[in-house]
Amino acid sequence: MSGPNYLDLPHADVARGVVALPGSKSISNRVLLLAALAEGTTEISGLLDSDDTRVMLAALRALGVGLDERGGGQVTVRGAGRFPVPSADLFLGNAGTAVRPLTAALAMLGGDYRISGVPRMHERPIGDLVDALRALGAGVVYEGNAGYPPLRIGEAALRAGGQVSMPGSVSSQFLTAMLLAAPLYTRRTGTPLVVDIVGDLISKPYIEITLNLMARYGVDVERQGWSRFTVPAGVAYRSPGAITVEGDASSASYFLALGVIGGGPVRVTGVGRDSIQGDVAFARTLQDMGAHVDFGPDWIESRGVRVGRGERLRAFDTDFNLIPDAAMTAAALALYADGPCRLRNIGSWRVKETDRIHAMQTELAKLGAGVSAGPDWLEVTPPAVSAWRDAEIGTWDDHRMAMSMSLAAFGPVAVRILDPGCVSKTFPTYFEVYAALVGGEERP
Repeated sequence: MSGPNYLDLPHADVARGVVALPGSKSISNRVLLLAALAEGTTEISGLLDSDDTRVMLAALRALGVGLDERGGGQVTVRGAGRFPVPSADLFLGNAGTAVRPLTAALAMLGGDYRISGVPRMHERPIGDLVDALRALGAGVVYEGNAGYPPLRIGEAALRAGGQVSMPGSVSSQFLTAMLLAAPLYTRRTGTPLVVDIVGDLISKPYIEITLNLMARYGVDVERQGWSRFTVPAGVAYRSPGAITVEGDASSASYFLALGVIGGGPVRVTGVGRDSIQGDVAFARTLQDMGAHVDFGPDWIESRGVRVGRGERLRAFDTDFNLIPDAAMTAAALALYADGPCRLRNIGSWRVKETDRIHAMQTELAKLGAGVSAGPDWLEVTPPAVSAWRDAEIGTWDDHRMAMSMSLAAFGPVAVRILDPGCVSKTFPTYFEVYAALVGGEERP
């Protein structure tokens, strides 16, 4: 985003319109990697254009994967079942959906690779994944602090009959990475790979996305509850020929929230009743807060209250373990509730693009909310009308902080968003789309 490094949001009172969602980040980067590792050519449509997908595309090119980008989310990937280039230095920004799966895939194949990112990525843990890869015989070395990138990946001496254990409480991306790379292991060793999860697995809907997409590429994973996953021997990825990326359900949450606090209706297209993304469950949170939400096969529409007229949403006390990204939108909506709101089981926020619990606590408090937090919870008491304060909202180099906190413009104060360009990670045009939906007080 060009211009000053801040954005003053005009006071908003109403919101209505239709939004065609950008492609899902989670699906986009998974599909790119699967297409690269599959035999055959995949025609991808609806691919997200963002920082995270750009670094994945750049990494795949550096690894020798044949790619043709035609614009408008259309990409052709010529897979070869492997990476043709045996040595590369890959910079992956702050894209967890690229760093974790590529680490696992490269470690299974072996070679001479280096993986690095921005300073924040070097603070995001990867030790549980590396431990599991090493247990299988992969050569992964920390170049800095143990347990964190940057990483050096060498030749792999994979051991047959693989069975590894991984904690499930830090990030579901570790399991996703291991599962996506598992067919490379089974092909090289001729034996299955069994992954056991220790403790509770967080963010299960993201694992369901992984399993669904692996099946589209011809690999079915055997699952015993959420505690054991088995990838059979003799499997290999095969291109489905063509695949369409759904609209991003996490991004949908901001617009559905606008419809809830700005009267609506606001409709998002590209994701709906038939979605494979767990974040569509955020609609239930909105319903619990008193909103009206309707579904079609590939659209969702919300209508709600007019907070500018003093109407309020119902307070909530909710476990957000399954939808941690969309939960940030709920935290911002808590500003307009009729009582304290509690978000539980959000410990994964601590290891995202920033420590989101700390960041959200800090920024909501600037606006006058009462906010308290613990290791895996956040409680927000909405400000009284007289307690609202003008605020410069820090975004902490976190796209979801910027997008969720845009909802604060419906309060009775001036709101400035610092570093609005951070939304380029997943939704470069977010604030333009937002501005097309919202407006000031309607005239009779």
